[in-house]
Amino acid sequence: MRIGISQLICPDLSLPEFFRQAKEAGYETVELSMRQKGALTGEVSPAQIEEIRGLSREYGLPVESVTFGHCTGNLLDSGEAQARSVAETAYGLEVAAQLGATAALTTLGRFSAELYYDDAYRNGVDSLRKLAPAARKAGVALAFEFVWSGFCFSPLETKRFLDEVGSEWVGFYFDPGNMAVFQFPQHWVRIVGKHIKRVHLKDWKGRALNGEWTPLLKGEVNFPAVMRELRAIGYDGPLVSEVAPNLASLADTAVTARQILAM
Repeated sequence: MRIGISQLICPDLSLPEFFRQAKEAGYETVELSMRQKGALTGEVSPAQIEEIRGLSREYGLPVESVTFGHCTGNLLDSGEAQARSVAETAYGLEVAAQLGATAALTTLGRFSAELYYDDAYRNGVDSLRKLAPAARKAGVALAFEFVWSGFCFSPLETKRFLDEVGSEWVGFYFDPGNMAVFQFPQHWVRIVGKHIKRVHLKDWKGRALNGEWTPLLKGEVNFPAVMRELRAIGYDGPLVSEVAPNLASLADTAVTARQILAM
C-alpha cells in the first residue's frame, strides 16, 4: 500500500499547484477529479490530457484514481437520465485510462420522491452491468462510494448489490469516515471484502446530528481494526487522503497516513 491525496479536498488549487503541494507534502500518488468546469471535464481535450500526464511525470506522482463529478445524469434512474449518466461515466473511464488510473469513483446518483428505492436498486444494478464492459475495456475499475445518500446503507446490502452486478470491474470505494457516522467501518471491509477497489482516509467523531470530521487518528475510526481487515482481504492499493486542509495540513495528514499504513 501507499499514501495518496484526492483533489477533492483542494478544489481551489490549479492542477500544477495541486501536484506541487502534493509532492512537497510527501504523497506518493494522486486522485484527480473530473468536474463540470475546470481543467478536467467531460469535454477535456487530448492536449489537456497530455498536459496532466506531463505534470504526473514531472512530479513523480501517478494518477491512480479519478472521481466523477462531471456526470449530469443519474445511474439510479431509468430512461434518458440513466442513459446520459452511463454515457458520461463510460467516457470518464476512457479519460481515466488515458491518465493512467486503474480505478474511478462514482456516487451513482440520487433519489427523489418519485424514484422509489426498489426501482433505484434495480436501475443501479442495470446501469453498472451496462458499464462493466466499458470498465473492462478501459482497464479501470468503477467503484461506487457510500456517501449518505440513503442508498446501500449496510455492508450486507452493498455486498448483495455488487454480487448482483457480477463484475470484477465494478466494486466499492471504501471510506471509513463515512461509515463511522452510523456503524463500525471495519465491519464493511470484512463483509464487502474483495469488492473493495479503493480506500479513502477520513476520520469522524460523534453521531450524525452532532458529529464532526476530525484529523486522522483524532476521531472514532478504529484504524488498527480497519487495516487488519484490509490486509485480510489482500488489499494493496493506495490509501487516499480526503482530509480537508482546514482540519490538518497536507503534510501533517501525510505523516499520520503513514502511521496508519504501518498499523
